[in-house]
Amino acid sequence: MVFVAGPRQVGKTTLARSLPGAEAGYLNWDIAEDRERILRRQLPAAGLWVFDEIHKCRDWRNYLKGLYDARVAREPALTGDRSGPAIQAPTASDVGRRILVTGSARLDAYRFGGDSLQGRFHLLRLHPLSAAELGLRKAVELQDLLRLGGFPEPYLGGSEVEARRWSREHRTLLIREEVTSLERIQDLGRLELLMLRLPELVGSPLSINAVREDLQVSHKAVADWLGAFERLYAIFRLSPFGAPTIRAVKKQQKHYHVDWTVVPADAPRFENLIAWHLLKWVHHQQDTQGLDLELRYFRDTDGREVDFIVTDRQQPVLCIECKWADGRLDKNLRYFKVRFPDCDAWQVSATGTKDYVTPEGIRVAPALELLGRLV
Repeated sequence: MVFVAGPRQVGKTTLARSLPGAEAGYLNWDIAEDRERILRRQLPAAGLWVFDEIHKCRDWRNYLKGLYDARVAREPALTGDRSGPAIQAPTASDVGRRILVTGSARLDAYRFGGDSLQGRFHLLRLHPLSAAELGLRKAVELQDLLRLGGFPEPYLGGSEVEARRWSREHRTLLIREEVTSLERIQDLGRLELLMLRLPELVGSPLSINAVREDLQVSHKAVADWLGAFERLYAIFRLSPFGAPTIRAVKKQQKHYHVDWTVVPADAPRFENLIAWHLLKWVHHQQDTQGLDLELRYFRDTDGREVDFIVTDRQQPVLCIECKWADGRLDKNLRYFKVRFPDCDAWQVSATGTKDYVTPEGIRVAPALELLGRLV
């Protein structure tokens, strides 16, 4: 089986239904007629079954496991030796049967519980549109992406006003429908306040205690709500990269939004855009190549900080510092590069035009020079 997960309205259903033969086998849990067919196991006679939003079904893991195991049990078996009869004739239901599962939540997280699906599926994560996908080459095109966001509908619409309206409606649907259908959360009022407060905190270590005091709720409530937002692809959090030789902090996480247009200030919004592009590239390498990459950031006990660190098997391979405009080389990025000379280092800017390499081997360039190398 293949699981395709990603944020709400990122294009998972459009992608799934565009596959050859998918339309005949498409079933959406949110549609009453399709839901009844799923529960009665009256599935289409198609070579590809597409289950959309089935993770909202309480017993969806065992349901899919049963379909998968029954298919494997019926697969044609090789019998006899090479000179004799080779293959048992398959039934019509066995031929080419494939299963695709899509959902606007982290299926890799919600798969836990009940009977495990381990070894029965591959997870692919679908992200909003990126600079490399769109073929952006000019600084003004990057500014459009920064203003409109990467979700297909607002970006392709081209209107900043409509993009803001879309973003507001997207957040409302996320809280009122997605969160309540998957999480046991009662205080939706304070949950909405948290969603409105988070964009102002992008780029700095997130203090749950400070947020708890602002909202007048418990530490556990804030932690649970952040976890729910993360599982639903509203936000993502980065842990610090720690190494004994650099006295790094260990626990303070930073957070970013998948819809970076909610971030009010230009520089933090640009940092959020870069964070998301790097996350998309890391997820692509994990999902398609099986690489052990992680996206982190660096901060030490003396306050030195580098925005992003990509690690491969816990060793830094790429470090990035974000600036809004041209300026001096960041001293903290130089500090990190000196201690990890084999790590590829970049200082990227949103509006700058300078493009050069420092004696330490740090590339200073407009952001599109880096983003064009990703996915």
